[in-house]
Formats: sequence, structure tokens, C-alpha cells
Amino acid sequence: MVKQLLGGISPRRFLSDYWQKKPLLVRQAIPGFPGVISRDQAFALACGFDAESRLVWQTAGGWQMKHGPFKPKDFRRRGPWTVLVQGLNLLDDDADALLRRFDFVPWARLDDLLVSYASDGGGVGPHFDSYDVFLIQGMGRRRWQIGAQRDLEIIEGAPLRILKHFRIEQEWVLEPGDMLYLPPSYAHNGIAEGECMTYSVGFRAPAAQELATQFLVHLQDRLEMQGRYSDPGLAPPRHPGEIGSHMMDTVGEIIDRIAWNRHSVRDFLGCYLTEPKSHVFFDPPDRPLGRKAFAARVARGGIRLHRKSQLLFAGNSFYLNGEMIEVPPADRATLRELADRRTLPALADAGEATLAMFYNWYCDGFVVPGQR
Repeated sequence: MVKQLLGGISPRRFLSDYWQKKPLLVRQAIPGFPGVISRDQAFALACGFDAESRLVWQTAGGWQMKHGPFKPKDFRRRGPWTVLVQGLNLLDDDADALLRRFDFVPWARLDDLLVSYASDGGGVGPHFDSYDVFLIQGMGRRRWQIGAQRDLEIIEGAPLRILKHFRIEQEWVLEPGDMLYLPPSYAHNGIAEGECMTYSVGFRAPAAQELATQFLVHLQDRLEMQGRYSDPGLAPPRHPGEIGSHMMDTVGEIIDRIAWNRHSVRDFLGCYLTEPKSHVFFDPPDRPLGRKAFAARVARGGIRLHRKSQLLFAGNSFYLNGEMIEVPPADRATLRELADRRTLPALADAGEATLAMFYNWYCDGFVVPGQR
């Protein structure tokens, strides 16, 4: 299935020859793909509070953008326009299933699925992304123009990152089921030919500044520094307003005691990469099963991660939704399988500790038991 998705190329060859190197156009990567939601469903999501959405259009004065949630009247417009719904995989099981087809890239790098609806001529202008992206055509047709330009200057003051000087090197019209892969910083412009919907698979590529800042925040919550600043040999200062060299040296020695290692980085990444986005909330079941009924259900039908949940591991360390979790040695193989596949078959032989852990996750809305 993955080979078809990549046009007959193996995942290994794709990653070695194309990933973060050059574009790849695949005709009928998903043959006859109709999309996972309709236009009206996309509009309904954009009108709700659970989705991050944007409306984009162009006027004589330049590009315009408005953030949702919207009202239905916002979609009764003249001229070209586009509505985008971010994180569709968090809102729809079929969308999550589409995102998970890209498992030849680690879950830790996968971000989300965006859907965009565009009226005839609609788009978001020539731009570039700082991450890899797969563009899958659903309903309708969209013309994609791309270029490997180094000039990434954007229009100052525009509400979107529109390229000031876009140079077209190649272009194609994508039809339902066609897919275009673009590496980071590859300039592109999509223009709808009639009404169309496009699904964008995006990947995480945090800026170095963000990683460093968040790592320091992670350390802050885990530091246990002993002692207190002191200066028993203090002498009268020549300049009372001056920060003395002794103070700087003493504080420098304290800061030098801050240390981290590979395990610190591992735990930071586990928590950081599984942390739900700020607008994501989990809903416990309205009428939760009792512990015995839950055990019987998973014994027959297994269990799966909720589409909003992220479970990752590094060796014998496990992380779920921003938290490090303790997993008994006997359960680690089971948890690794759940992290990889996001679902487990019938758990008739699951131990009491495993069932207790899964039951707590179920009550928090993190996992869903299988069918009866």
C-alpha cells in the first residue's frame, strides 16, 4: 500500500532520494480518492470551536485573512476564496486513518492533516513551508506551480507569508487521488480550477530556538539546586551601583552546576513531542464501563489510542500525551506495539497491571475499547 502511495517507490528509496531533497509527483497515489469529508462538513467544522480554521481571499488591496470560528454567511462570497481547517485528524477518524498511512516517517515527526476548500481560482498565494508536506488532491482539480528558488523574501505586512518574487519552474494539474510531495522551503502556489479540496500532510520541524526554550522550561521543572548565594568575604564596594566580579563569578559557578545528559534530552523529547496542542482537550466517556465490563470488552475487541492521543517510546521509557509513564517490564512489549500500531487486538491474556493502566486511560479519554 505504501509503495502505491509513493508511486511504486519503496519507503527506503523515497527517504534516501526524495525526502528533504526534491519534489515527487505521484499520479493516483490513492486511486480515485474522493476525500474524507465533504465541502459542507469542512464548512461545519470551520464554524465550530474545536477546529483551527482560516478564511483567505484577495482584494485589490492585497491578501486578506480571517480566523474562525465562522458563521455560514462567511462562506457566501464572490470571487476566489479559500477556507482551511487545521488538525482534521483530531476531529475525524477517516482523516486520522489517512494521516497514519504515512507511517514510513516516525510518528514523532508527523504533525497533522489540513484540509483546504477553494472556490474557482482560490488559493493562499505563492508561499513556502518550513517543513515537508504531501499535498493530496480530493474533490476537483488544482494547478500546482513550484520552484526551487533561494529568494524567500515575503511581502511585508501581508497576513500570510506570501512570496514577493515567485518564479515558476514546473507546474501540474492534480486530480482526485494525485499527490505532490515538497521538501521544506520549496516555493509553491496552488490555484483551484473550479471548486476543489486538497489535503495536506504536514510534519513537525521545530525551530532551534523553540527546542532550546522548551528544553530549558523542561529542566526548570526538574532542577533541584542545593545551597544559596552567599558572600562571607564581602568588602565595602568602591561603586555601590556596580555588579561586582565576585558576584558574577559566584553566580556563574552556580549556573555551571546545571547539567543534563542523553536521558534528560530523551525525557524532554518524549514529553514535548506527545504534548497535545493548546486547543486539544480529551473527553472522558459519558457513561464509562465498569472495570470488569471494560476488561471483558478489551479481551474480545482489543483497544486503540484515541485519535487525539500520542504515545511514543525510547527504549524502556514511555510517554503519553505530555507525561512520562511508568510501565512494568512485562508490559513494555505490549506498549511498544500500541505505540507503533496505535491499536491492539484482543487482550485476553492481559495482566491486571496492564488492564488497570488501560482502564485509567480509558476513563481519561486517552484510549477507546474495541467493539463488542
